Amino acid sequence: MINSKATLLLAILCFLLVHELEIYSRPQLIVEAQAEAKGEGEKIDCQSKCEYRCSKASRHKICMRACSTCCARCNCVPPGTVDNKETCPCYAKMTTHGGRHKCP
Repeated sequence: MINSKATLLLAILCFLLVHELEIYSRPQLIVEAQAEAKGEGEKIDCQSKCEYRCSKASRHKICMRACSTCCARCNCVPPGTVDNKETCPCYAKMTTHGGRHKCP
């Protein structure tokens, strides 16, 4: 009887420990995600990334201006010349005053 009570108590304590570890590990992940969204940390070369991103745009100067602004704010430019915006959530969410997507 004592062994089963001790085992049950040990199992409950293990569960609580694991639960507490999960709680304390999540804020760090959130802080890292926010830092990435703000563009903190290692800066990327926006000029070259935007040159490639806008290489096939019909209005190259306008594309470069928008891309450079988005890159400076998000520290991220999606790969390729179109789409793939899901790789840079900050870049994908930025809109103009009219509600249209700002970033090319």
